[in-house]
Amino acid sequence: MSRHPQEIATGLLGRSFEELSELERSVVRRIADRRHVSRNVNHAFEEQLTLGQRLADRMTAFGGSWVFIGCALAALFVWLVLNSLILKRMGKPFDPFPFILLNLVLSCVAALQAPIIMMSQNRHGAKDRMAAEHDYEVNLKAELEVLALHEKVDALRETQWAELIELQRREIELLERIVAERGGGGRGEAS
Repeated sequence: MSRHPQEIATGLLGRSFEELSELERSVVRRIADRRHVSRNVNHAFEEQLTLGQRLADRMTAFGGSWVFIGCALAALFVWLVLNSLILKRMGKPFDPFPFILLNLVLSCVAALQAPIIMMSQNRHGAKDRMAAEHDYEVNLKAELEVLALHEKVDALRETQWAELIELQRREIELLERIVAERGGGGRGEAS
């Protein structure tokens, strides 16, 4: 039983379809079209990402992991041991103490990593907003569906009450006929 969006808007929300916000219209259209399948926000968001955005997300995921911390500590340890012990004994350290080149490399890594992390966080914020909007749509649709079910249950109840009243009316007529046929209620009958 597919209904027109205008009927749903006026029946469930008490406003005309044109008075609704775009989001509300979208939900009403989805209710009217029962074939519509709910969308996966994560999948929809992933589909719109560019290659650079995907790469930034992967770099952010790696940069915020224990694997990255372990690799960074291992690289620092190798750098320090190599320059402090091995190459210093040979007389050719490429970055002698106070390790100015190491500080430059670490600063460059931090300077590049920070904007990549910020881009990824901005995208995740957009994804969260998209998910919140989807949650609102789902909640509104569920509320409208519940209202529609209430309407159906109320209509069924009214129909059943009308049928019950009609049955009672017939029973009363039948009882009155029986009483009339027996001659006034059977009070004068012999026991």
